Amino acid sequence: MRVLARRVAEILVEAAGRAFVFTGAGVSTESGIPDFRGPRGLWRRVPPEVFSLDYFLEEPGRVWRLYADLYRVLASARPNPAHRAIARLEELGLVEAVVTQNIDGLHQAAGSRRVVELHGSGGWAVCLSCGRRLPVETALRLGEEGGWPPRCPVCGGLLKPAAVFFGEPLPEEALREALRLAARARAVLVVGSSLRVYPAALVPEEAARRGARLAIVNLEETPLDWRAEVVARARAGVFLPMVVEEAEKLLS
Repeated sequence: MRVLARRVAEILVEAAGRAFVFTGAGVSTESGIPDFRGPRGLWRRVPPEVFSLDYFLEEPGRVWRLYADLYRVLASARPNPAHRAIARLEELGLVEAVVTQNIDGLHQAAGSRRVVELHGSGGWAVCLSCGRRLPVETALRLGEEGGWPPRCPVCGGLLKPAAVFFGEPLPEEALREALRLAARARAVLVVGSSLRVYPAALVPEEAARRGARLAIVNLEETPLDWRAEVVARARAGVFLPMVVEEAEKLLS
């Protein structure tokens, strides 16, 4: 495993700062946040269609109550060694950004400065009428005090969690920024993503298509394993600190 970590570190150092990290749910499971498709994933307990835009518009009160339970898990989670290692790689100048499918905000909490959230943010709510954004804690309090679903305090419109639901497009600016990173990248480090959720998975695919070197850290197989120079079947919280150690040795 140490040999693989060294190879990943070499790839990042040789990329000379033109690299980014692409993360999925596997980064945050070690912080106690369940993934979606695994044996104990969220979709084992709640049908995926519940978190579709169409269902939300039909049953916003029920979805908000379910989301309140999910948000309590997100709010209690803390960054793990994988998040901190990724932040350190940015600090060292080896990666210029994190592109994440996660909505938990743990990359920012760990110190990552440039985080592109492809699936939105679990910590915010947005009004579907006027576009106003407010902290999700405020929306939950409005629901608890005034009834579900919560309404916008400015225009009275329906509030929705700012996380991307099924049937919604990805945030335009986030997707544009991610594709800009992919277009210039010399290396991509994929961590904890199945690379099966689209259109998010197009980002590392586009980088690889343009010639970026690819390293994948994931417990399960991914569709891009065949294109990767390094594939590590390892827990992110164990493997990434080793990558940082090896990178620091190379830089010194």
